[in-house]
Amino acid sequence: MGRVTDSKRIRTVRVRDGTLYAGRKGDHVAVEEPLDIRLNGHELSLTMRTPGHDVELIHGFLHGEGMITHREDITEARYCDGAVIDSDSGFAQNTYNVMDFTTSRPQLLPVTAKAFTTTSACGVCGSESIDAVRQKSRFTLMKDWQLDPRTLLDAARALTQQQAVFARTGGVHAAALVSRAGEILAVREDVGRHNAVDKIIGWALMEDLLPLRDHVLLVSSRASFEITQKAYMAGIPLLACVSAASSLAVETAEEFGQTLVGFTRALDDGDGRMNVYTHPERLDLSAAEG
Repeated sequence: MGRVTDSKRIRTVRVRDGTLYAGRKGDHVAVEEPLDIRLNGHELSLTMRTPGHDVELIHGFLHGEGMITHREDITEARYCDGAVIDSDSGFAQNTYNVMDFTTSRPQLLPVTAKAFTTTSACGVCGSESIDAVRQKSRFTLMKDWQLDPRTLLDAARALTQQQAVFARTGGVHAAALVSRAGEILAVREDVGRHNAVDKIIGWALMEDLLPLRDHVLLVSSRASFEITQKAYMAGIPLLACVSAASSLAVETAEEFGQTLVGFTRALDDGDGRMNVYTHPERLDLSAAEG
């Protein structure tokens, strides 16, 4: 696995009581490197990501695009030589930034003609419309369970304690898979919020946990269309984000029958707040006042 953080020497500037101060100190930044994803030897996608859990990332990405349904659909995953040529030997070096997945279904070969380009800022849904996403999903979202909102706030509070890379850099997003009981089953971090989600869903796919009908996806970022889509494709009925939700995310969640919660803010004293954008029936508000 490549570096997750890097050390830099930086200038600091601050103002205190109207006086300007300048200094120097060491700082940690999150590593951002390209990952060239190849499927059956053909170029498929280039994404900027934080190195680590690359196999999970690609499993999650392929599942979100409807290309694979089970871990058995992948027969081999390997890093291959990158584009860096060693000046002494003249041979290509393995940069661990190029990964080739081989599928058990040769009919996936034509898919590689479609261009996928993603960045750490936002993902590409790979779909023409919400209807196209619905047609690709194998799962329906469960409607017959409820979650105490305080359980969700407890999970958000616990997630903060498990964001190791964020604690050092302040520069990565996190995604967590949470059980209905509030237990955090896995956490993944990445400079790209959609990459963090792909890593989590890829982990669940490789653990044979799909569909995730009894789980919550909790993300430290805003909720965008592609994150809503990825959660729906994995059968996740409740998506909670620490920040805001986009208009298309709200529209998508409403159409899918998915509960979308934004501004999930948990305080250290046990209090907190959240906004419920769609399908509030999955939150148990029977004891709520007002």
